[in-house]
Amino acid sequence: MLQILFLALCGLLTPMRADPGALLRLGMDIMNQVQSAMDESHILEQMAAEAGKKRPGVKPIKGITNLKVKDVQPPVITLSFVPGVGIFQCVSTGMTITGKSFMGGNMEIIVVLNITATNRLLQDEQTGLPMFKSEGCEIVLVSVKTNLPSNMLPKVVNKFLDSTLHKVLPSMMCPAIDAVLVYVNRKWASLNAPMPVGQMGTVKYVLTSMPTTTANYLQVGFSPVVQQQEGNTLQLADAGEALEFPEGYAAGSSQLLLSATFLTTELALLQKSFNVNVQDTKIGQLPPQTTKTLAGFIPKVAKAYPKPKPLVTHIRINKPPKVTMTTGKSLLHLHGSLEMFAARRRGKAPASLFLLETHFNLQIQYSVHEDRLQMVTSLDRLLSLSRESSSIGAFNEKGLTGFITDYLQEAYVPVINDVLQVGFPLPDLLNIDYNLAKLDIAENALVLVLD
Repeated sequence: MLQILFLALCGLLTPMRADPGALLRLGMDIMNQVQSAMDESHILEQMAAEAGKKRPGVKPIKGITNLKVKDVQPPVITLSFVPGVGIFQCVSTGMTITGKSFMGGNMEIIVVLNITATNRLLQDEQTGLPMFKSEGCEIVLVSVKTNLPSNMLPKVVNKFLDSTLHKVLPSMMCPAIDAVLVYVNRKWASLNAPMPVGQMGTVKYVLTSMPTTTANYLQVGFSPVVQQQEGNTLQLADAGEALEFPEGYAAGSSQLLLSATFLTTELALLQKSFNVNVQDTKIGQLPPQTTKTLAGFIPKVAKAYPKPKPLVTHIRINKPPKVTMTTGKSLLHLHGSLEMFAARRRGKAPASLFLLETHFNLQIQYSVHEDRLQMVTSLDRLLSLSRESSSIGAFNEKGLTGFITDYLQEAYVPVINDVLQVGFPLPDLLNIDYNLAKLDIAENALVLVLD
């Protein structure tokens, strides 16, 4: 059952990076969800149905005929981490074994038992992929009740029960542990398939190395592959230091950590969509976007255009977007150009007024919707303006700071937020419901608390 995690997560391995783009720490609260794997596969019931069938090379059990197993109880699975090894599991269940006894009557044996095994992490020799193999499977009887006559000698009854149960139970129950692997392996075969980011590209979560197990959690490092729609792979920048979980989370709790460098790379997929042309004269709470309004900041505009003309604005992002994070705050840095034009009559291209180079920050608020990371931005600061060219002569571009600031917030930020609605995929494993996660902005990383 627990192999669901490792077989799913270890589909592809890449050489260890100093800075994986994402880390996943799974505590037992998440790991206990593997209960569903055995429930959904109905593997115990299937094994019980096979128990009474004749199988080649298997001798019948002396003293009992017409063997059948029924009333298999839903299993209760208890797990614990074994540092450096894997996971120890105990499956508690019960069932009724029926048949014709050596005395000639109908016999019923009601059994409550525990199946215990250690799941050791190994590497498949054929594929080279990691796998978790069950070893040391044991059946521990908790209680046994039978309808055999009470006047039979206790030693005879006990010997018969002991012989019967030790032949029936291990051959039926232990294979159930391994059979669940087949079920979960099919279920998670597409785990590391590329996941779309709108029409712009894909993200694939690839393991950096074998998962590690401690006494409190299992930790997985991902080196995400971010690929543009054209097939070009975007490389994650080197953060310069190892990615680590912040302190302060409860031992054994589960978190997903996404580095700022990884989010930066994902946003690079959307860079072209951050280029905007705006030609509306009425935008939000702004005054009419005409040369008359602009002349209030640059008087020379009024001389060049005595009659008001609509403004057309082109914003181009000419450097990859960059995400930075400090505790409690995340910023999106955008470097680009802002060019304003005066619209002319139909058939004539707008006339350029000036071209500004600009650097501004947007503050990011994070959330999760439908298991995708969502971002909403608002203008934080306009950091710099510099004039590159002007058809209306020299002017002090610093005097446009307030005008451009308001323009970015009212006209540009809503467009960016529309683009960001595409969302970014999160690692798909163990049916984790990321929608319930609490999000913390830490130093250089976003933490999704999954408890």
